[in-house]
Amino acid sequence: MNWRDELLGQLDFYWEHQLWPRLEGLTDDEYFWEPVEGCWSVRVQDDGTFMIDWAWPVPEPPPVTTIAWRLAHIAVQVFGIRASAHFGDGSLTLASARWPGDAATALAMLETNYRAWREGVLGLDDAALASPVGEAEGPWADHPYITLVLHITRETVHHGAEVALLRDLYRAGRALSS
Repeated sequence: MNWRDELLGQLDFYWEHQLWPRLEGLTDDEYFWEPVEGCWSVRVQDDGTFMIDWAWPVPEPPPVTTIAWRLAHIAVQVFGIRASAHFGDGSLTLASARWPGDAATALAMLETNYRAWREGVLGLDDAALASPVGEAEGPWADHPYITLVLHITRETVHHGAEVALLRDLYRAGRALSS
């Protein structure tokens, strides 16, 4: 069995048949829609750049997050920072990230960083998948790459499904108000 191909097959199937098609036609209104008060989102800063809302530790219960927050999280934190740290020059960090301030930018960033992650994983053989991920993953440094690849897929499916549900709720809410 080729583990790398199996791992990428799971992510690719989800990307091609579920997530990416569900993002078609995403508008800025949907992207920034806040279904409840107190949502975390991506917000413009005084200098005109955008920043994701966050706190550490995460409040209990965690805030509801917008499509903007979820797509930015997948694009930057799930795919982008990991691709940069493990397969690139490591320059993309939380501090250096440019957060997407509209739906089109978020989708372009999501696709670019997905492709970078995928290409990096494509270069891993079974021995590399079994090797430790290293210090880029902090307390999980001793875990094998296969664990990280599974985690990235799980995070993508988790937040991607939330985005799809939020789009359904947005559409249904608009239908009710018509």
